Parts: sequence; structure tokens; C-alpha cells
Amino acid sequence: MNFLLTNDDGIWAPGLKALATALVELGKVWILAPDRERSATGHAITVHKPLRPEKVELGVGEEAAWHLNGTPADCVKLAMEVLLPTTPTWVCSGINYGSNLGTDVLYSGTVSAAVEGTIYDRPSLAISLADPASDFGPAAAFAKAFLQEFRDESPGPTLININVPPGEPTQSRVTTLGVRRYCNVFEKRTDPRGKEYFWLAGERVDCIEDPNSDIVAILDGKISITPLSFKLTDEEMRRKLKNKGW
Repeated sequence: MNFLLTNDDGIWAPGLKALATALVELGKVWILAPDRERSATGHAITVHKPLRPEKVELGVGEEAAWHLNGTPADCVKLAMEVLLPTTPTWVCSGINYGSNLGTDVLYSGTVSAAVEGTIYDRPSLAISLADPASDFGPAAAFAKAFLQEFRDESPGPTLININVPPGEPTQSRVTTLGVRRYCNVFEKRTDPRGKEYFWLAGERVDCIEDPNSDIVAILDGKISITPLSFKLTDEEMRRKLKNKGW
């Protein structure tokens, strides 16, 4: 198996190193990750400045590793188009320092990198650790075991979003994407010159009505496995509009 690894926490993040250490036991690993933290960048790409990959050594048995002055999506695009000598079997993003649950996936650089992998027709995996204070080892071991199940088959250009609860969970659950909102999102402040500015903050509000959601799985102490598709067409509305003659 061949793996392209990236993240949004930066090339030196311990979660990336833990994931790479686990996956080199399954095959060849190439790494291209941002040169600094790029959390909450979503699917942004760089179009107004040059991208400069620089080779580094992580010492985990990787084939090659680079850091890039760009976003997670940039990393996948540049790796697939230019840097990799072969097409990866999987594109893997993580292990993220904090969860990517519910509608937060829309803002996540981690998940967006995996989305970019599916655009290149590759199965992709995003994996996150719900409690940043926890050890990355169990999450890395789970990723390895999960991907090993697909050693002899490809699931196609799908995206698997995995979130791992604290501790050493032994059970997993296939879930749906939950809904996560925030209240009191902006904190109003005044700078030393008396001008108002706003700081993005907010308190998380999880909607837990759906017992099958990824949010509920993590609350239950189970690893959440959510297959995602970013085919965004609303088919029901499309049919309604066609029936109205549009």
C-alpha cells in the first residue's frame, strides 16, 4: 500500500508522526504537511503567492517528507500533481489535535485535505483525537487496523472521518454526521486606541437528538467512523424545481 499523509497541525505535530509510524508497517509513506498550524482553514487554496515545498526528515521510515507554506488542501494538490512518484492507495489526514465532529468538518483543514484526496479519485481518511491531552497511540493503531482491512480492495473515492475518544477505546460505531453549533460566537473588545474589534470564540452546542451521530458515539466512549460524501447537489429540491418547469 502507498500512503500520502498530511494534516492541519503542521509537519512537526506529534499526531502526524504517530500516524506515519503506524502506517509504514503497511507500506510506503510520503508526507507533505503545512509548515505551521493551519487549523480551521477549511478547503482554502493558495493562489496569490508561490508554494515552496522544503524537504525534511521525520525519521519514522517515510519514503520522503516535505513541509509547505500552504494549506492542507494545497499539500494534497501539490503532492498528487508534482511530488509523488506514484499514486497513493490512500490519502490520510491527521491525527488531528482535537475532534472533527458534526458540522465542524466544514471548517476543518484536516477533513478538507481528505476531501481533496477524493477529488483526485482516491479513498481518503481523516482521523482526529477528541481529547488533545490523550495519547495518540490508540488512534494510530486504530487507523492502521482500519486501513489494513482494505489491503486487497479499494472502497473507491470515499471519505472516512474517524474520531477517537479519550483513553483506550475498544469499541467503534459507524455513525452519521451530527450537528454542532456555537453560541456567543464573537467576543467584543476594545483596543488601546479605543477602537472596537471582535475575537472569534463561542461556546459549543452539540445537538444530540440523533443517537446514530458521531457526537453521541464520542460521548458514549466509542470510536466514531463516519463515511462522508461531498456531492452537494440537493436532489430532492432539484426534482421539485424540474417539476415546476425550471
